[in-house]
Amino acid sequence: MSMPQLTVWYNTRCPVCDAGIDWQRNKLLALVRSGRVAFKDINEEPEALSAFGADVDAVRRRLHATDEEGQLITGADVALLLWALTPGEGWLATLFGNRLVRPLTRFGYDRFADVLFAWNKRKGHW
Repeated sequence: MSMPQLTVWYNTRCPVCDAGIDWQRNKLLALVRSGRVAFKDINEEPEALSAFGADVDAVRRRLHATDEEGQLITGADVALLLWALTPGEGWLATLFGNRLVRPLTRFGYDRFADVLFAWNKRKGHW
């Protein structure tokens, strides 16, 4: 099997994150089965992104991914890539990823991620 086109790292202990990724994985089942997209739990490989300076809490705070060139992608940009790859959701990537809206998309994603991270800490989802 060749290297995945996109490897998405997320926190399975967060019920919201886990459900969202499970839903997205099911929509991308053909790409997952072909090995072009992979979803990995950062809790199983906590040092996986340390070469990028990303620790477990960074991934628990927001999505991280690596592309086929080994580049790190974070936050809203991961969501935009997933939408672009997902049949029927390319319009979301176009709408929220255009150069005028993308800064707002990133800002909104980051604020939501901060709230979700704090909630997970309070609930003990580690």
